[in-house]
Amino acid sequence: MRRECREVRIGNVAIGGKNRIAVQSMTNTDTADRESTSAQLTLLAAAGCDIARMTVNGMEAVRNIPYYKTVTDMPLVADIHFDYRMAIESVAAGIDKIRINPGNIGDSSRVKAVADCCRRAGVPIRVGVNGGSLDTDILQKYGAPTGEALAEAGLRAAAMLERYDFDDIVISVKSSDPVRMIRAGEIIAARCDYPLHLGVTEAGGEQMGTVRNDIGIGSLLAHGIGDTVRVSLTADPVREIFAARRILRALGLEGGVNVVSCPTCGRTRIDLIPLVRRVEKLCEGIHTDKRITVAVMGCIVNGPGEAREADVGIAGGNGEALLFRHGEPVGKIREEDIEAVLTSEIKRIVNE
Repeated sequence: MRRECREVRIGNVAIGGKNRIAVQSMTNTDTADRESTSAQLTLLAAAGCDIARMTVNGMEAVRNIPYYKTVTDMPLVADIHFDYRMAIESVAAGIDKIRINPGNIGDSSRVKAVADCCRRAGVPIRVGVNGGSLDTDILQKYGAPTGEALAEAGLRAAAMLERYDFDDIVISVKSSDPVRMIRAGEIIAARCDYPLHLGVTEAGGEQMGTVRNDIGIGSLLAHGIGDTVRVSLTADPVREIFAARRILRALGLEGGVNVVSCPTCGRTRIDLIPLVRRVEKLCEGIHTDKRITVAVMGCIVNGPGEAREADVGIAGGNGEALLFRHGEPVGKIREEDIEAVLTSEIKRIVNE
């Protein structure tokens, strides 16, 4: 059962409440560069990104916010560090959400100034705490950026905004250690009703970074915790969207095409590994609210059973495969025709 929490609206996207889990990424272009940033926003939107964050570290970046609002319908989030004035200027420029770490933007008067500004404009704030930027007293108390330390820092940051009569808040507590991130998320979920943004920060390159995020984000989502996610990778931000969507599909939390396939063995008589790679790539680009399962199985041992459980599937034979549609065998196809037939079947189901 999903954790109950309040709803927060970010532009045209609502998170928390009974809303679906939103997928985020962050541009890695210079926000002052209109051409490169707008191009990346377009690519992110096409990949299925719901909310895009961008660094706002100077007035040239602020001045571009109204332009980026014409480029995309995605809500835009200003990532603010150190200079609280950039948050205030971003709100004036029309940003949809502010992300701050209250601990690094100065004294309480500056936090209050940001809270007052956002309250007047109806702009929510995400308080983001990372393992590498904990307050000194919390770090000394726990001796390390443990899950408990992260949770205390996140709740402290939210309480700081509450003191200034601001509660339009999203909380994120991130670590490069997925176990610590999971523990922090569990504690915060039990102690407040704010929506939670999930992610494993500084997770690494695409391969290992995806594994760490699968563990951290997936574990919390599987227990009903989490309202929006970002899979942080040292990679093209578009890859973050694909990775996040895979997590959500694997947990049955959103529509899309979920490919299941066998690990191959000595009984396999079709060239399954490259076939599955091509089918997965095809399915990454299909956006649908339907939950579609495609089974690509290598032989007749588990193949027919798995294929029957799928919306469409094949069980490989000797240079051929048996095609299943909604659990029923519909005939054999040649190995060289498998990809084309599966493509046609998937499109048919999407359009049914």
